[in-house]
Amino acid sequence: MKLGILLCDHVQTALQDEFSDYSDMFSQIISQSDNTIVIAFYSVVDGEYPEDIDVCDAYVTSGSKASVNDDVPWIQTLEHFIWRLFLAHKPFVGICFGHQMIAKVLGGEVALSNKGWGVGVAKSLVHVNKKWMLPQQKQINLVVSHQEQISRLPPEAEVVMGNDFCPYAMIQVGDHCLGLQGHPEFTRTYCDALMHSRKGLIAKETFCQGIKSLSLSVDERLIMTWLLNFLKQ
Repeated sequence: MKLGILLCDHVQTALQDEFSDYSDMFSQIISQSDNTIVIAFYSVVDGEYPEDIDVCDAYVTSGSKASVNDDVPWIQTLEHFIWRLFLAHKPFVGICFGHQMIAKVLGGEVALSNKGWGVGVAKSLVHVNKKWMLPQQKQINLVVSHQEQISRLPPEAEVVMGNDFCPYAMIQVGDHCLGLQGHPEFTRTYCDALMHSRKGLIAKETFCQGIKSLSLSVDERLIMTWLLNFLKQ
């Protein structure tokens, strides 16, 4: 399978020496899950897109510090591209910003959460066992980093996974579109550095709880296996 990854951001310049960029993070976690996957990266934040949607068998959209509600050209272009993927029934997974973009493009809503930042390792319960969720697991621990979340589901969306803080942590629309609020590509070490870079923006109690949560184990490889199973089905 050839997988197109639509990059919607870059790692902060100050953190790139230690953590490189998001393309490297995705390459590492995907190769650990399935080393037969061929990856093509498109920096959509910089205007890069495949010449044709059929160049790749499936697509993944990364996270971003931007909001899906920002009125800027590159986000508008991405909305149109995701709509084309949906209409063409291309297998598609949206991560964090990409997850929220699915909701926006398909008729839902995204808003700043009145609960504040979601940071650290979040525990989510699986509400629906799907055939691509192998091996099965009832609770998932995954790194999160977001201020916004889906506030209204798009029509026909099914909630697959969630928690009290983020009820729509994973949604599925049809058999080809999946959204995930968490970050399987993020390590806990990167999450720690990212939180410290935003320490002045995150409420003190939330920051402390987020740092403490990094002692939990994380199911990033399992989740990436699930996502690839979904894209290959």
